[in-house]
Amino acid sequence: MSKKIRTEAVDHLFDAILTLQNKEECYTFFEDVCTVNELLSLSQRYEVARMLRAQKTYLDIAEKTGASTATISRVNRSLNYGNDGYDMVFARTKVNEEEEKEEKEEN
Repeated sequence: MSKKIRTEAVDHLFDAILTLQNKEECYTFFEDVCTVNELLSLSQRYEVARMLRAQKTYLDIAEKTGASTATISRVNRSLNYGNDGYDMVFARTKVNEEEEKEEKEEN
């Protein structure tokens, strides 16, 4: 799968995404690039992955996110047998959240 997506066009998209500097710019760009449903689907999968890593049950995840069990299974397969992309991002967002918390406590 990875070799199929490694194209010049995908490189250009990722280069564009890497220029985004904050959430507002992300909203602006992704609202232009994606349909509402595409963006909601991506965010749903991310939430499913977060909940799976937090040891939530399929039933809890389905109720909270509205994701089908098929989607939850697909995300679970990516978490267990994928390229560790979710875990890389989870580790980085956890570090960022901890740094933000420390900054607030200092002020």
